[in-house]
Amino acid sequence: MRELRTPAPPSGPPARDRARIPSSGPSAAPSRRALLGAGLAVAGTAALSACTGSGGSSHGGHGAPAASAAPRGFVAPDGPEVAAAEAARGKGPVRTVRVTATAATLDLGAGRTVRSWAYDGELPGKEVRVTAGDTLALTLANHLPRATSLHWHGLALRNDMDGVPGLTQRDIAPGTEFTYRFAVPHPGTYWFHPHSGTQQDRGLYAPLIVEDPKEPLAYDAEWVVVLDDWLDGVDGSTPDAVLAELSRGMGGGHGGAHGGGHEGHAAGGAGGSGGSSGGSGGHEGHEAGASPSPAAPGGPSRMMMGATSDLLGGDAGDVAYPYYLVNGRTPEAPSEFRARPGDRVRLRIVNAGGDTAFRVALGGHRMTVTHTDGFPVRPAETGALLIGMGERYDVVVTAGDGVFPLVAVAEGKKAAALAVLRTGGGAAPGPRVRPGELDGPVLTAARLKAAGPVALGARTPDRTVAIRLTGGMAAYDWAFDGKPYTADQRHPVRAGERVRLVFTNATEMWHPLHLHGHTFALGGPGGPRKDTAVILPGERLSVDFDADNPGLWMLHCHNVYHAEAGMMTVLGYRK
Repeated sequence: MRELRTPAPPSGPPARDRARIPSSGPSAAPSRRALLGAGLAVAGTAALSACTGSGGSSHGGHGAPAASAAPRGFVAPDGPEVAAAEAARGKGPVRTVRVTATAATLDLGAGRTVRSWAYDGELPGKEVRVTAGDTLALTLANHLPRATSLHWHGLALRNDMDGVPGLTQRDIAPGTEFTYRFAVPHPGTYWFHPHSGTQQDRGLYAPLIVEDPKEPLAYDAEWVVVLDDWLDGVDGSTPDAVLAELSRGMGGGHGGAHGGGHEGHAAGGAGGSGGSSGGSGGHEGHEAGASPSPAAPGGPSRMMMGATSDLLGGDAGDVAYPYYLVNGRTPEAPSEFRARPGDRVRLRIVNAGGDTAFRVALGGHRMTVTHTDGFPVRPAETGALLIGMGERYDVVVTAGDGVFPLVAVAEGKKAAALAVLRTGGGAAPGPRVRPGELDGPVLTAARLKAAGPVALGARTPDRTVAIRLTGGMAAYDWAFDGKPYTADQRHPVRAGERVRLVFTNATEMWHPLHLHGHTFALGGPGGPRKDTAVILPGERLSVDFDADNPGLWMLHCHNVYHAEAGMMTVLGYRK
């Protein structure tokens, strides 16, 4: 077995010196993350891939309108510049996958079942695994009662496959399907989820693992760990009802079962979720004229009050979730991963939550962080780490002999999720176990440095884009520069530029900021390469990236409810 060393750039044949041992638990494998209904009503806003029609399915081709439909002066998502960038990535072996989005009854363990939406009826959805250099051809069949989409979180892919309705494609309508086909250039830990309304805060998410064909890490087993906060289907709650309650603001009273205007349950009890029914500004989904599903009770109030965290700079979150999950299971019935004593285990940790940062520790172990957001870092040892929504961390541990709790504390929310690492006999830890590592120093991305091969070289920025984060709980008016998202927004950049994004957080809340289609250097050259970064209240965050992937790219808060309220915008490449 090779020693752990600094990862090198991908090339060459697959590594063969480690085996993956599957968990015995369930398979481990935004919102206006979705787009405003007005988005498609804006003439010439974007070139939209032809995904759906009123009666049929759409496959395989990119099917986009002519580039003349592009916004004037900007590269269209299906433009020749995008095609040229994709051609430069090469054409590797095609990995064909089919996924069905459907209403499902999900077992969270210990007798708890909920009616929600999921991929192929599993939570999380089945892991998709490819090798860097492959071409992924994944067909999404929409068996939901609402339109949906797929966003490939963290991938530098072609723009018309990015999965943002109203900007890079049309919605995938109920009863239709669409094939996303693109080259996968970079190894790492990624995931996919809808970019349609609050759908990601249901069960619609799954890990995407891109293997390095020349894997430099030495490990014996691999454990994919997906963290989530859960409320859909619990006592009548839906993410849309929660958004409606939050959007009334702190002075608007609690919604719950007494609030009107919630999108409710449809199709066998699974809630409709194509867009927000009560969001600020009257947003209703992707397409002009989109109508909400029939109203239904929204459950008890889920507005979080009094959750605080020093790590997060104060207010920890907006939403009080009834459950916190690891690989789809509650702490009372945790998923279990089996390995041998002395095994070097690689954990790929994904935070798929909607409103929760997690403080993660493996009892009795030190973790060596090797990657964040898919890209290698100089190895850093820690007992615990903080992971915001949308972030991913890869860590390596040397497994002890026994039964050990992997605990993900819902930061500031006085609750936790749990899974178990088992290498020997003994009873599993109880649901409220708290490893001592959680109370020691906690690693955040600011402590990391990029591994040499992927470090962004020093260069004077050609362009600086300054963005101010605004809004608050009182009016629930989250936005950038005081302007809620509209699909015609553009922050212009040009291909070949070094771009510096400077964020100033003028709010009293922390935000995980996510840039589509690129990775940036956190804190400038030498910082870890990331696509999602946490900014604390009152702070300023500077990141650099090279503009090397033409198109129209979303930039947004990865808190589902902040994004749906309007904290999104677009970086657009000039022609």
